[in-house]
Amino acid sequence: MAEAQKKEKEVSAATGGAEKAAPKKRKSKKNITNAVAHVNASFNNTIICISDMQGNTISWASAGMMGFKGSRKSTPYAAQVAADAAGRTAQEHGVKTVEIIVKGPGSGRESALRGLQACGFVITSIRDITPVPHNGCRPPKRRRV
Repeated sequence: MAEAQKKEKEVSAATGGAEKAAPKKRKSKKNITNAVAHVNASFNNTIICISDMQGNTISWASAGMMGFKGSRKSTPYAAQVAADAAGRTAQEHGVKTVEIIVKGPGSGRESALRGLQACGFVITSIRDITPVPHNGCRPPKRRRV
């Protein structure tokens, strides 16, 4: 009798106790036509985040997320690929018109705009909110190559 109980415990331990994990929750498709695309172009990377008018994120992508590593992340082509990926996933949620907000001094600013335009979005406005210091922190020293 005791041996039978041991075997049952071993079998249930091997199968994980016959408890099934809850299935992952599927993301529901939102039906949003107007959106805001935030393009954050730094010297090292470009991040594109598409959100609805209230600020809830619909989709996002970055050059590093698209597989570019190191100095290739800061190229204009990497920014264009990231903008294209973020735009395609936003289109699946029904986004048609986009207001673009650009921030940062990076090289991927214009190419990210081109990538969003190539997705077929109607661009209503482009705003630049790059923070400009009123002579605040000392900038990094100039490179001598």
